[in-house]
Amino acid sequence: MALYLDSAIASEAEIVQHWGWVKGITTNPTLLAQADTPPENTLKTLVALTSGPVYYQLLSADKKSMIAEGKKAFAILGSQTILKIPATPLGFEVVATLSPEITCSVTGIYSPAQAAVAREAGAKIAIAYVNRATRLLGDGIALVRDMASVLKGSGVEILAASIKSPEEAAASIQGGADHLTLPLAMLQAIATHELSHQTVADFAAGGVGLNI
Repeated sequence: MALYLDSAIASEAEIVQHWGWVKGITTNPTLLAQADTPPENTLKTLVALTSGPVYYQLLSADKKSMIAEGKKAFAILGSQTILKIPATPLGFEVVATLSPEITCSVTGIYSPAQAAVAREAGAKIAIAYVNRATRLLGDGIALVRDMASVLKGSGVEILAASIKSPEEAAASIQGGADHLTLPLAMLQAIATHELSHQTVADFAAGGVGLNI
């Protein structure tokens, strides 16, 4: 399992770099638009701030341009590249073309059947937008469970995105997600519990430790 930062803000990537338990960065066109540098420069900065994968989502609308965009991203990110390719008929064609040479994920999956197509096209990661699926379909965790059932034993991993609470994060993992991608505030939230802080305070008030 891996936890990823969902952001294109360099200062946020620097924060999680120091934590040591966030294993990569996911971006999308909206997040890249929030950065204060051109996408090429942003990606170069982000890839230098993590030793793990950096996800880049294709924005082009035709097959030739999508392939060219994917190869351009790979030229910037190198072996850390994971392309995010939309779960559309055209997207699956692009996955089948690029996956032999670049690691591909399929993003925006809303049915287990699409997860099966992603598998057959050569994707290594299937991405579910959990909270968004709950709003649109009624149960995003059920989508994760159904995807996990379809993908069992295939080697294709599930990345859960669009997580709005620590409870939803835990439920996604329990439902079969292999990885989570979370904004900075949510990464902080899943690492924090008020009772943990109270326990530390209780030990500090009545205990001793090594002198340093």
